[in-house]
Amino acid sequence: MKITLLLIGKTEYPYLAEGYKLYESRLKHYILFETIYIPTIKNSKNLSTAQQNDKEAEMLIKYFGGKDLIILLDEKGSEYSSVDFSSFIQKNMNKGYKNIMFVVGGPFGFSEMIYKLNLPKLSLSKMTFSHQMIRLIFIEQLYRAMTIIKNEPYHHQ
Repeated sequence: MKITLLLIGKTEYPYLAEGYKLYESRLKHYILFETIYIPTIKNSKNLSTAQQNDKEAEMLIKYFGGKDLIILLDEKGSEYSSVDFSSFIQKNMNKGYKNIMFVVGGPFGFSEMIYKLNLPKLSLSKMTFSHQMIRLIFIEQLYRAMTIIKNEPYHHQ
């Protein structure tokens, strides 16, 4: 069982990249975790938002596997408390998926091509965060979920 975070582009800001690396190293004590970075679209300034999203979608879909649970991080998704999110993770780990893949879209979200796949969606807040910042927020919540599952003292309630 593995958890993957699929991202468009590298993290641009050093402080976010540093925080991400911290939680990524912590996560590896609990589960096999992988980050996949898809290159940003070149010459995107010459493309409309829809064209850019479609090109990103074509690259994302190449990583979707048949035995994977693929979940979009999307503002229209289901919201969970940290404890409920840990239960969601545990439940899906127990279902026997080879991989649980969480997907963060590019700066303009996801293409209609992705939405038509009817994949489950997860929202981390009703607020909107940059696609750069959501990476750090998500990985911290994933780490928190693992500590809750293991009954460790990181999460206070």
